[in-house]
Amino acid sequence: MTEEHGIYDAPSNPREAFAKALRDARRQRQAGRLSQTDLGRLSRTSKSTISRIEGGVPPIASHLPALFDQIFETDGHFKRLYEEVVNQSFPALFRRRMAMERQATAIFEWSPTIVPGLFQTAEYARALFRSSNPRATEDEIAGLMRARLARQELLRGEAPPSVRVVLCESVIRRRFGSRDMTREQLAVLVGLGERPTTRIQVLPLDAEPHLLMDGPITLLTAPNHATAVCVEAFRTSSINEDQEHVRAAMSACDDLTSEALSARKSAAFMRNEMESL
Repeated sequence: MTEEHGIYDAPSNPREAFAKALRDARRQRQAGRLSQTDLGRLSRTSKSTISRIEGGVPPIASHLPALFDQIFETDGHFKRLYEEVVNQSFPALFRRRMAMERQATAIFEWSPTIVPGLFQTAEYARALFRSSNPRATEDEIAGLMRARLARQELLRGEAPPSVRVVLCESVIRRRFGSRDMTREQLAVLVGLGERPTTRIQVLPLDAEPHLLMDGPITLLTAPNHATAVCVEAFRTSSINEDQEHVRAAMSACDDLTSEALSARKSAAFMRNEMESL
């Protein structure tokens, strides 16, 4: 673990680090040592769950880290450890992308095909993972969903990044899964667009041809104002920080936003689509 997280001599394996931190916090609690049964009761789970987590056995329910931080007054320590556990489940390049995403002060997303992962509902994500992993077990799908939903915590923090999203009209019109699932996903997008830090726009199907027609792209801007371009395709990902490439991508994204419907008209478009389902 890094010093910026305030963790000392932690194990290199994130799951082991989480297990050790929980054991230490439980045994060294200032208000008095807790048994596994006590901690299970305080965190509204069971002794066996606490024992399993302290033994480094997956999974860790996504709501528990915040409860542990509350119980032990650790100021987000367990939440940060949990993010490392989640990141470990992804290949190195994806882990780097997610680390950059967590630190970003501004995020721009363009998607011509699906709702980006940062804004997916649980059921939308489940349907995507099931279609792309037809042989996966329910536990494996659940693990992928937990990892996907954990990424969204950055949008709910005290200082969320400035987020701009442009979605192709086809993403809004596509009935992905059941009508109820599609309606729920659109409602989430409309709600996110009402936040002061988030703007969601829809690019009409009859928009002029543009440089980014062939795939999604993400721009991540770090606290030092450096911007990286992230591109994902089928089971692949790339991160490009070359300034010439970044400038071209930023210009293309500016073209998208100027061609897209305004945030207000985009919200109305999504609401109309919800009503038609």
